[in-house]
Amino acid sequence: MRFLPDAEQRAFTDALGALLAAADTPAVVREWSRGEHARGRALWARLGAAGVFGLAVPEEYGGAGRHPVELALAFVELGRHAMPGPLVETVAGAVLLDAPPHAGRFLPRLAAGEAAATVAPPGGLALDGDAAALRLALTPGGLYLATPGPVRASLDPARRLTPLTPDGAPLLTAPPYERALCWARLAVAAQALGVGLALLDRTVRYVRQRTQFGVPVGSFQAVKHRLADAKTALEFARPLVLGAAVSMRPADVAAAKLRACEAAYTTARTALHLHGAIGYTAEYDLSLWLIKARALRGAWGTPEECRELVLADALGEVTG
Repeated sequence: MRFLPDAEQRAFTDALGALLAAADTPAVVREWSRGEHARGRALWARLGAAGVFGLAVPEEYGGAGRHPVELALAFVELGRHAMPGPLVETVAGAVLLDAPPHAGRFLPRLAAGEAAATVAPPGGLALDGDAAALRLALTPGGLYLATPGPVRASLDPARRLTPLTPDGAPLLTAPPYERALCWARLAVAAQALGVGLALLDRTVRYVRQRTQFGVPVGSFQAVKHRLADAKTALEFARPLVLGAAVSMRPADVAAAKLRACEAAYTTARTALHLHGAIGYTAEYDLSLWLIKARALRGAWGTPEECRELVLADALGEVTG
């Protein structure tokens, strides 16, 4: 089976890529890491106007209808450009709140990019609780609006972690967490794929320019092998991500997340090694993608959790 975007999907992702490239996302990421959200929020609104968040929102609430394939393609571009903010969490929030009366109250703003959402899983921390307008806490008692606590340090400075304290009565006592988890994992997988592709592109350009013994280091056989391994890993991950977006089976999505995140992490290690000492400097833009590849690996499900789900599905212990 061929998983290739059609002309309309390619036009959408091309326009999205052009929008993000023009926004100078590395500068936006660094400002976001310092807690300066103005440019990030402005870019967020443009993404909403472009229809990115509406891909997770039904039409009756201002969205485009649920389109997981188009959402995955969009998140590849978001990862490729290292867009900061609670992107995945906004998708998860839109799925969690897809029930009257709260859908009409919250989803139109999420779809339009007027507000970002973040979600804290049971016992966990929320991403960007200081920047999100809608903060949701999941507890054994249900889904609550919440108040953020102080920001905590993270491996990725642009992923600002925040504890949330539930407020008042639950919005929902039985939120569709498993469905939201499936959408979140798909978004993480696609984002990781985009991160890996960006790292590979940057590394290929670098080894063509850097010389040793009078020739580009990219001409060395060992370097070619490392890049070929990274390229192969990413290209094997791509159809898994798109196939999971078509089926939306939890086990398929878990497999896609596992493979895409591992491919991005492998590519990050290759990029770091082939850049040499400059790859370790935080001032160099490559670092923005390196640390994101590592952070996404455990977001919304560790590799071990995803493997367990895939194995259980293979043994017939779960249904999708």
